[in-house]
Amino acid sequence: MANTSDIRNGLVIDYNNDLFVIVEFQHVKPGKGAAFVRTKMKSLTTGKVLQNTFPAGSKINIQRVERRSYQYLYKDGNSYNFMHNETFEQIPIDEGLINSPQFLKEGQNVEIMFHAETESPMSCELPAFVVLEVTYTEPGVKGDTATNTLKPATLETGAEVNIPLFVEIGEKIKVDTRTGDYSERVKE
Repeated sequence: MANTSDIRNGLVIDYNNDLFVIVEFQHVKPGKGAAFVRTKMKSLTTGKVLQNTFPAGSKINIQRVERRSYQYLYKDGNSYNFMHNETFEQIPIDEGLINSPQFLKEGQNVEIMFHAETESPMSCELPAFVVLEVTYTEPGVKGDTATNTLKPATLETGAEVNIPLFVEIGEKIKVDTRTGDYSERVKE
């Protein structure tokens, strides 16, 4: 059993019968009274962020998780099918476990986090940025560039994002999967 001195960013712990990853922490030693560790934790099952304070030296239950590289194959109903890059084993993942399913493109590599003891998938993370082609957007109006005006666009995966007026159909853009925002135009 570990204690609060083992807390670090990215550590997964069992707290209130749920798995939480430590997003940030701060060890506090006030001038008067006992030390404590203030944490911000994110639930791996629900995605909720929770702030908690642990008294210094209290016991925590560390859980082992593994990140494995998989390749996206296809969607089947509400589940997405992935293939392990080394063993070629295929697994279905529920849509709720994927951080941005609308940006998944066939053949794209992702990281799936597994609980080491139960071998159950906990989350699926896309890379921070993906490059996708614009399949439909309205033409931009010439001369309307004085402000940062955006127009809606449909990407090859079916996702919709707002893009600048100068981006046209057939061009590739980089999209931030964490926010769903346009990042930049990609030149080939």
